Amino acid sequence: MSGADSAAVEGAALATDAPVAVIGAGTMGAGIAHVAAAAGHPVLLYDAREGAARNAIDAIAADLARQVARGKLSRDAADALTGRIRALSSLAEAAPAKLVIEAILEDLAAKRALFAQLEGIVAADAVLATNTSSLSVTALAGGLRHPGRCVGIHFFNPAPVMKLVEIVRPLTASDAVVQTAFHTAQAWGKRALIVPSTPGFIVNRVARPFYAEALRTLTAPAGVPDIDAALTESGGFRMGPFQVMDLIGNDVNAAVTRSVFDAFAYERRFAPSLAQQALVDAGWLGRKSGRGFYDYTPGAPAPAARDAEPGPRPSRVVVHGDLGVAAPLFELAVAHGLAPRRAEGAEPFIDVDGIAVRLTDGALAAEQSRLRPTVLFDLALDYAACSRVVIAAAPGGDDAAAAAAGFFQTLGKRVSILPDFPGLVVMRTVAALSNEAAGMLAEGVSDDAIDLAMTLGTNYPFGPIGWARRIGWERLLTVLENLSRVLGAERYQPALMLRRLALAGSTSGA
Repeated sequence: MSGADSAAVEGAALATDAPVAVIGAGTMGAGIAHVAAAAGHPVLLYDAREGAARNAIDAIAADLARQVARGKLSRDAADALTGRIRALSSLAEAAPAKLVIEAILEDLAAKRALFAQLEGIVAADAVLATNTSSLSVTALAGGLRHPGRCVGIHFFNPAPVMKLVEIVRPLTASDAVVQTAFHTAQAWGKRALIVPSTPGFIVNRVARPFYAEALRTLTAPAGVPDIDAALTESGGFRMGPFQVMDLIGNDVNAAVTRSVFDAFAYERRFAPSLAQQALVDAGWLGRKSGRGFYDYTPGAPAPAARDAEPGPRPSRVVVHGDLGVAAPLFELAVAHGLAPRRAEGAEPFIDVDGIAVRLTDGALAAEQSRLRPTVLFDLALDYAACSRVVIAAAPGGDDAAAAAAGFFQTLGKRVSILPDFPGLVVMRTVAALSNEAAGMLAEGVSDDAIDLAMTLGTNYPFGPIGWARRIGWERLLTVLENLSRVLGAERYQPALMLRRLALAGSTSGA
């Protein structure tokens, strides 16, 4: 059962008066304790670090006090919530728990050792759950005397805010345990999805390209703020990948990537980044350390994407063929007084004063400029509404780039001119995300579950299957084949399911 809906899952939630133990009082453990206490459970919070559990409760109380000050919560409700959380001085005090959720460091041996201890402490009918983001829950369960009681309950940070919870079903889990975990998460106000115990589950597996492609593009070279701006101001993502990595912590993000890489037997598409590892080695972990890809020290300048110099207003614009996802550019040109004309043709492009302006298909502008000067533009979530368009010209094509920049600037867009790199930024990221999602489709995970997981778990504007439907599976296949050809990289090999969907001309995503 993958991506199950509440109506399809039998069973019941944990009783509200049943104690819940949370092991690990870091950011995630504290957040889970907050969620469970808000649902009415007595919460037993333990951390091996002295004082950590008490500090976590104080932090929860401080957060609730801010909500009280803003009028979002009553003082009585805040006091009642924190009053339901008790800091434990020893793991043995977790004995009354009916559900234990571990949120300790992302280390298989450490988690297995903890579960072995817990199995001798809690009752035989207590559920043992892991909040691991990438480790095999089947491997964790395999170390137990009674592996059927183990399940994954994967929250997203910050746990009190993020709606998605992945209920990870290991091979050994009993149906009753999975059902209890599912309905308990739903009762806690979360949107639960039952997912298979594959490396990274849905979210952390499908999301790897969001970070990996940014890190690879960084060596193109394009700057950190240029890449983040492309994905937010053009691609519609709420945060850029470097902003997200700094928020998560580069150490945490790198560890998840390495875990997925190891679990997939070192498949190159999941290969960790040397650039990110260098930041980890330097202690530049992101916001929590004051420096990561960005500098967060007080008074540090906020870097911004580089805007192209103003280009000339076009005198002639002719739209050839069907622009597909970029079709809104025609009406935008009309609205800004460019009086574009349409021309028949199988090959879609925009003729701007003799310059062919084309949506990237993963090839180089240099290749496509052999017959006529060509400038490539990147994918956008919505060309009518986006504030920025990213373009690239062949080396030496400064005049062509200026003409294309002038066209998009006339349409009211800011323009980034990046080096001639295959797939640019948004298109290659979305193509890689959709390719990974297509692989999960072939493994039996539903398209709805994948898109729901990625929109709720990562706040993407579309799930990768939704993106693929907008762009077209055929175009994505072309993009991936060109990326693989130009870069000579196995990691862009199209998934068999994506190839099938493209060849069938499918828009259903299944």
